[in-house]
Amino acid sequence: MENNGKTYWGTVLGLLTKILIIWFLVSFGAGILFAPALNSISLGGYPLGFWFAHQGSIYIFIALIFYYAKKMGDIDRQFDVHEE
Repeated sequence: MENNGKTYWGTVLGLLTKILIIWFLVSFGAGILFAPALNSISLGGYPLGFWFAHQGSIYIFIALIFYYAKKMGDIDRQFDVHEE
């Protein structure tokens, strides 16, 4: 059982790491670091860097919440620790 617990938490931490990397790239990367490069592209009449900083990142964050909930449900079922 101990090994199964370590595998479970390793899987959960792997998922969290991926989500946090995406979160960082979208919020800090697209909104600040890569904004000058992205501003050469226009989306809805606005520079893409501006759009990501003000609106696009929110859409990505909401998608990440739903993705996390779905994947955690899958992981919980895989390790048989899900709720009925």
